[in-house]
Amino acid sequence: MRKLPNAGLVVAEPTIALQRRVMIAATVGTVIEWYDFFMYISVASAISANFFSSDNPVWANVFALLTFATGYLVRPFGALVFGRIGDMIGRKHTFLTTILMMGFATVAVGLVPSYAAIGLWAPSILILLRMIQGLALGGEYGGAATYIAEHAPQGRRGWLTSWLQTSAPIGFTLSMLSVYFMRSSMSPEAFNGWGWRLLFISSVFPLAISVWIRLKLQESPLFLKMKKEGTLSKSPIYDTLAAWPNLKRVLIAMFAMVVPQSVLLVGAQIYSLVFLTGTAKVDPQIANLLVGAALMLTLPAMIFFGWLSDRYGTKIFVLAACVIGTMTYVPLYKALTFYANPALYNAQTAVPVTVAADPSECSFQFNPIGTTKFTTGCDIAKNALIRFGAPYSNRSEANGAIATVFVGPKAIPVGTAGQAPDVAAFTANLKQALEQSGYPSRADTNAMNFGMIILVLVALSTIAGMIFGPLASAMTDLFPPQVRYTSVSFSYHVGNGYFGGLLPAIATALQIATGDIYAGLYYVIIVSAIAFFLGLFWLHSPQAVAKIESNAAVTA
Repeated sequence: MRKLPNAGLVVAEPTIALQRRVMIAATVGTVIEWYDFFMYISVASAISANFFSSDNPVWANVFALLTFATGYLVRPFGALVFGRIGDMIGRKHTFLTTILMMGFATVAVGLVPSYAAIGLWAPSILILLRMIQGLALGGEYGGAATYIAEHAPQGRRGWLTSWLQTSAPIGFTLSMLSVYFMRSSMSPEAFNGWGWRLLFISSVFPLAISVWIRLKLQESPLFLKMKKEGTLSKSPIYDTLAAWPNLKRVLIAMFAMVVPQSVLLVGAQIYSLVFLTGTAKVDPQIANLLVGAALMLTLPAMIFFGWLSDRYGTKIFVLAACVIGTMTYVPLYKALTFYANPALYNAQTAVPVTVAADPSECSFQFNPIGTTKFTTGCDIAKNALIRFGAPYSNRSEANGAIATVFVGPKAIPVGTAGQAPDVAAFTANLKQALEQSGYPSRADTNAMNFGMIILVLVALSTIAGMIFGPLASAMTDLFPPQVRYTSVSFSYHVGNGYFGGLLPAIATALQIATGDIYAGLYYVIIVSAIAFFLGLFWLHSPQAVAKIESNAAVTA
């Protein structure tokens, strides 16, 4: 057995003024880093048009979302690399490095030539830059959370670290507002052509502000004490992952806290934007403002739950969020559809669309580079419905049956027996039938209930905020300080990267494959339900967490 020195190292308690200064400095810097990271999703439609080729623009958008997910997937590796540096060299210099990496990658995205100019090199370079962003962010959150927590006394840690939790929503909102004002200042063609690039290139200015802020920070007093006494971990990655006592804490933090937080938060904030613009056909500028307004209104709730966690612990809020999310996500998204696009909501209820076809003719239409042609009747029918944004159900027919789309009682066959389908004629007939049945091509702004849309979005974000607000405090409490940076970062980014990061792409792909606009939400529901039972048995009371923190034994 090898023991890390006692985790309960004592240093002089920082003054209230210093605690506040540290919290503000760390939070502002993290806001800017999240702003850079989320800028991508705010211009996803322009990214898909510039960097991916597809017969179907919807699938190009899915591939753009998968590239967004790439930034999430590499975050755990950044957590290990920068967590190790942070636990061995220091908190301050490590997350100064991460902001510089993030800024470089963000500016570079705005300079990459398009698919039309350099072909497959364009998405390849874009993916590389997203990976650099993900690596940087992997080292950012754990460092900021650890830095604030090590300046905060017990009894105020939930309150102070909850302000850090607002950095992601604020960064996301700022990115959406930047996109909104840029879109408003030029034509859609200009924005999709070159305007979006200015947003990435101009991020060099907030980068400079963030670097200046972080240069003024001092190292964590707890880290300096461990360094002076020679009690730092010599192998933070080993002590985090190879020793069962701490690995158990990693698994508890990851699956009982981070994973449910991740799917609920991404489902509330990022996927809601994708859903509003792609499914409900809301104008992107309006959707950005609605989601941004809801996020800002939710911030006090996140801070409030962080404050409550100082008194009641985190477990009660994790379990409550999982239960509420499991029971309300589909109803809330149905309400979102009703208030954002009532014509679509009513049409799919009154005049359902069905694709009746031989199942052997139906493909999974994933074609991001535009090399595959979908020529069967079933594929032609689904391709057209995806383009028109019409939800549909599937019905199996006998082998060799002619694929037919039913819009209510009206049958629209894809061609005739013995002849190649006339795609143009079928598409025109389908479009006419959908329009006559009330399926809108765009959401009617005059019919939208903006107040209720914001209220639904606030409800979704508040559910996630029940976990997200106290999360940083709960995770930093769980791990001994010698491996805190590495353990917090790895737990957080694996849970977010491999569950929340893939949610927009998985949910959108499920929606397209099934025709059910709510199919992707079952991913959130299933993960939340599983996390409830894990949290019920794994999460501890505040007293038990304190006991775990003081026991820093690891297996050599």
